[in-house]
Amino acid sequence: MRRQAIRGAGVTVFTQGLVFALQLVSTVVLARLLTPQDFGLVTMVTTFSLPLANFGLNGFTDAILQSEEVSHDSASNLFWINVAMGLVLALGFAGAGTLLQWFYRNSAVALLAAGLSVTIFLSGTSVVHIALLKRAMGFYEASAIDFSSRALYVIVSVLFGFLGWGYWALVIGSGAQALATTIGAFWSCRWIPGIPRRAKGTGSMIRFALHVYGRFSLNYSTRNMDNLLVGWRFGAPALGFYKKAYDLFLLPSSQLLSPVVSVAVSTLSKLNQDRARYRRDFLRVLSIVALIGMATGADLTLVGSDLISILLGPGWETAGQIFVLFGPGVGVMLIYNTLGWIHLSTGGADRWFRWTIIEFAVTVLLFILALRWGPVGVAGAWTVSFWILTIPAFWYAGRPIQLAVSSVLAAVWRFFLASVVAGAACFGIIKSVAFLSFGAGTDLRSAVARVCATSVLFLFLYLLAVIVLHGGAGPIRQFARLIAELLPQSRFLRRPIPIEVGADQSKNAMPDA
Repeated sequence: MRRQAIRGAGVTVFTQGLVFALQLVSTVVLARLLTPQDFGLVTMVTTFSLPLANFGLNGFTDAILQSEEVSHDSASNLFWINVAMGLVLALGFAGAGTLLQWFYRNSAVALLAAGLSVTIFLSGTSVVHIALLKRAMGFYEASAIDFSSRALYVIVSVLFGFLGWGYWALVIGSGAQALATTIGAFWSCRWIPGIPRRAKGTGSMIRFALHVYGRFSLNYSTRNMDNLLVGWRFGAPALGFYKKAYDLFLLPSSQLLSPVVSVAVSTLSKLNQDRARYRRDFLRVLSIVALIGMATGADLTLVGSDLISILLGPGWETAGQIFVLFGPGVGVMLIYNTLGWIHLSTGGADRWFRWTIIEFAVTVLLFILALRWGPVGVAGAWTVSFWILTIPAFWYAGRPIQLAVSSVLAAVWRFFLASVVAGAACFGIIKSVAFLSFGAGTDLRSAVARVCATSVLFLFLYLLAVIVLHGGAGPIRQFARLIAELLPQSRFLRRPIPIEVGADQSKNAMPDA
C-alpha cells in the first residue's frame, strides 16, 4: 500500500510539474494577449460558475474514494445524479446572467454566463469515471487525463486570444478542457453505467457527498468573497490585477497539495484502525509540507513583485504590489490545507462542514474590515486569516484521532523559524550589498537577475537554518528520499483500466485496486 501510495503521489506530482509548465506558458502568453479587464470580466462570472461546475467533483469523488465498497448500481446512480444536476445547474446559470449583469453593472457578464454554462454541464459527466480510476489506484491514467485537458485549454485559449477574441478565448478554452476530460475519462475507465435503481449504500454516499459539497461551497464562498467584493467595489480592471496576484498565491497549493489529495485520503483511510500509525504518518508528511511551504512563502515574499513583472510583463505592476501582502500566508496556507486529509479520511465530512462555517465567518469579517484599503488590504486579510485559524483548526480536526496541537506545532515550528530568520537575513544582505540589489532597474534582465540571486541566497540560508535548528540534516535527507521514491517507476500512460463488476449485486463491488 505504501509503494502504491508513493508512486501514485509521484506520478501526480510529476504531472503537476508538467501542468505548472503549461500554466506558466499560458500566463506569460495570455497576459500579453489579453487585458486586466478581460481577466476581470471572466473572473466576475467564474466566481459564481465554478462552484456549480464542481458539484459532484467535490463530494461524490470523495464518497467513492472513502467508501469501503462501491457497487455497480450505486456508482450508476451517482453518475446519473451528476448528469441530471449538471444539466439543471447549467440551464439555471445561463438564465441567471441578467442578475449578474445587474449586480456588476456590466452587460458583458450576461453573455459570458451563457457561454460558461456549457462547462458546468460537461464537468459533471466525468466525475464518477475519474473517481473510479483513482479508487482503483489508476493515478497514471487520471494524471494523463488532467494533463491532456489542461494542455488543450492552453492551446485553445492562446489560439483564440491571438485571433483577437478577447475574454471569449478563456471561455472557449474552459469548454474545451471540460470536453477533453470527459472523453479521456470514458476512454480510460471502461465502465458503463447502468440504469438508475435502488441500491444499498447509495443513500449514505449521497449524504457523505452532500456534507463534503456543503463544506466545499462554504469554503469556496470564503475563498471567493474577495473576488466578489473587489469586482463589485472596484470594477473589472482592479479585479484583473487582484486575480493574477491571487493565482500566484494559490500556485504552491495547487502544485504541491492538490495533486496528492486523492492519494493521501485513500491511503490514510486504510489506516483508520491503527491510529498511532495514522498520526505518525500524517505528522511525517506534515513536516515535509512545512519544509517546502515555509521556504516557498518566504521566498515569494522576497521576489514576488519582480516575479509578477517577469511573468505578466509591463502594465501589471499593481498585481506585484498586491502579491507582497499574499506572500507571508503561502506557507501557513499549505499547512492549513492538510486538515482536509484528516476530515475526509476519517469520514468526518460533517465536522469539516461545521468548521468551515467558522472559517467563513472569520475570513469574510476580515475582508469587510480590510476593504477600505482596496485590493491590497483584502490580500493582507487573507494572510491574517490563515495565521488566526490554523491552530484552532488543527485542535478541532485532531480530536477524533487524538492528534494533539502540541504534536502539530512540534512538527512545523522549526521550519517557520528558519524561514523568518533566513528571510530577514536575505533581505538585509540584498539591501546592503549593491551586487545583489542590481540597482533599481525595471527591465526584464534586472528583474530576472534579482529573482535568481535572491532565491539562491535565501535557499542557502534557509537550509542552513533548518540544519542548525534540527541539529542535523535529517529533514533534508528525509525529503530527498521521498523525492527519489516519487520518481515514476513505469510508463506514464498505461492501457485503459476496465472496471469490472459482477452480474449479481452482492458480488459487484468496485475493486479497491
